[in-house]
Amino acid sequence: MNTRTMVSAAVSACVVVAACACGPEKATEDAAAKPSQPPASTTSKEPSAVPSASAGAEKPSAAPTGNQPAPKTKERAIQRYEQYLHGLGREDIATVCEVAGPGAKKAEEQGFGPCTSTYVIVFQMISPEQKKALRTATVDPGRVVVRSPDRIEMPLEAVRSSATFTESDLGSYTLEYIKNDFYITDGQ
Repeated sequence: MNTRTMVSAAVSACVVVAACACGPEKATEDAAAKPSQPPASTTSKEPSAVPSASAGAEKPSAAPTGNQPAPKTKERAIQRYEQYLHGLGREDIATVCEVAGPGAKKAEEQGFGPCTSTYVIVFQMISPEQKKALRTATVDPGRVVVRSPDRIEMPLEAVRSSATFTESDLGSYTLEYIKNDFYITDGQ
């Protein structure tokens, strides 16, 4: 099985897993259990662009908090896809399964293992050069296809990185707005 097929299957599987182990509910549970520690994917060493009233003030987050929904915008979908790409590069299973949870759940229903097991295999199929490139990959907004406010496609051509990826390596993905944020639901 080539890397693209495995990643697509993993995404499909993780989409299914989202509702049970890797999805928005689990992320909310984890955030409630550890309110003082932000997820690794949102931690930044850059100073806040917003002046703070006190020296220890935290930087505002673009991520939704509690029951507050994330914005239903192309920019938010891009941000979520970049989180996924960076998570792949860092082998950050929690971030990858959180963003790709709904797609991974579909793959699990097709016989693949849970998101966490499937992506461990996917990580092994990505070259060290590609992993390094994914850690800083960005998405060209001009190449993103908005099908509806709830459905946005991220074609392979939109990914900007220092490594080359093909459809069989990475491919294109669909993000859908589910339960107050964007999630990868399908690999194309």
